Amino acid sequence: MKQQFMISLVSLLLAGAAQAGAIEAPAVTRTAPDALTISWTGSGSDPVDVFLSDDPAATPGKATLVSAADRDGTETVKVAPGQRAYVLLKDRTSGATARIAERLVPLQQGSNFRDIGGYPAAGGKHVRWGLIYRSGGQPLLTPADLDQIRALKLQRLVDLRSSEERVLAPSRIEGVPYEAVGYSMAALSAGRPVGNGETVYRRMPALLAPQLRLVFQDLLGRKGAIAYNCSAGQDRTGFVTAIVLSALGVPRDVIIADYHLSTSYRRPEWEMPKIDTVAQANNPVAMFFAKYQQNPEAARPQPLKDPDGTAFLTHAFREIETRWGSVDAYLDQEIGVTAKDVALLRAEYLE
Repeated sequence: MKQQFMISLVSLLLAGAAQAGAIEAPAVTRTAPDALTISWTGSGSDPVDVFLSDDPAATPGKATLVSAADRDGTETVKVAPGQRAYVLLKDRTSGATARIAERLVPLQQGSNFRDIGGYPAAGGKHVRWGLIYRSGGQPLLTPADLDQIRALKLQRLVDLRSSEERVLAPSRIEGVPYEAVGYSMAALSAGRPVGNGETVYRRMPALLAPQLRLVFQDLLGRKGAIAYNCSAGQDRTGFVTAIVLSALGVPRDVIIADYHLSTSYRRPEWEMPKIDTVAQANNPVAMFFAKYQQNPEAARPQPLKDPDGTAFLTHAFREIETRWGSVDAYLDQEIGVTAKDVALLRAEYLE
């Protein structure tokens, strides 16, 4: 009995020590155009060193130390306006580290342009920062916005929008290989008036399979950072992100939480240029977007869920489970992403 007690006590002490040396809930918030506030919990009373770098994979030896032996769990640092900075936290006692960055890229006239790094994933690892970006449309980006995006060093841009949307609002991002697959907006809504919800989401796994093939082809090509977008960066982009994160082993509840961030990160006024309703009177897609431009209240981002609280994205997952059995089977049978490919993706995009 005594031996069993000692073993239990040692186990508890080891667990406590591991917990004390762990950096938990790291976050970065832009609190001013030229300032980031970094926060974290855990680590007990252990001192934490705070490093800053423009390299998302920088080690402590190749990053700038901005706060040494920090014990209060918060630090505010100065950065250039619009600078994309990556933070590395290191517990001095345990050696535990955590990497974090702003999720939203703070563009002047962009919408919902964000990094999907940092999420917990397969094998106790996390999605690497600075490699996969999701976004809304980019027709109204400013020169400063374009400078910020150039600094991301994108190697591929996949446009998930319909043929009509791409004509109405061409992307302003230049110098990046651009990929798209033509389809009509009517295909998304099964010929009904364009709306949102279960009907739209159940069509996404089949409709967006060609675009998903492009995204995974680019990811498996491992040539550098990629971005993909639709108009709002929430529905089609939300579905594609859900499948990418699923392949990386991110828990479903985390995927749904990321999906719902669009409600606060969208800026509809920057997603579509002003539409001339006279010139576009016979264009139903243009008139659909014009309706929202004429009624700013209607353009306000709404929660992406049914009246009972079910996330719209859940309907896409249900469609996959009904038709293919699982996301893994969907990836293999419909997208051509095998178990071996998934292993390669996790080796490349997790840390």
